[in-house]
Amino acid sequence: MFLALLVCGLVVALVVIGLFVFGLRRRLIQRAGGTFDCSLHWNVPAEPDPSGKGWVYGVARYSGDEIAWFRVFSYAPRPRRVLERSSIVALERRMPEGEEELALLSDMVIQPCMYEGVRLELAMSEDARTGFMAWLEAAPPGQRVNVA
Repeated sequence: MFLALLVCGLVVALVVIGLFVFGLRRRLIQRAGGTFDCSLHWNVPAEPDPSGKGWVYGVARYSGDEIAWFRVFSYAPRPRRVLERSSIVALERRMPEGEEELALLSDMVIQPCMYEGVRLELAMSEDARTGFMAWLEAAPPGQRVNVA
């Protein structure tokens, strides 16, 4: 009986510690500022897939001339993807279709992009998209601007 209670207590303690570390990581990512909720769909086929498969929920953070993208459900301290402003080509935005509406947070718009020959899609709120497009267009003088 004592062993069962001890094991249960250890499991509960590990779950609480895991949740604490998970929350602490999110707080540390946001501490630097310039973050927004952003789902990512990497290596997208030319024709959109309305099945909703392939979307990964994350948080993006502006960092100078880069956007660092972190998976939300991860303990990794480093970003999963780092996108350089000079290599991002923004395409025409679109609205979620079919089951994508269920896979994404509500009121998100999809911003298709090309990044070094790879097609990707970022899903974010309309306000975050406005900020993203302004960030792309605000490249320092002499850099090319890749906004279609």
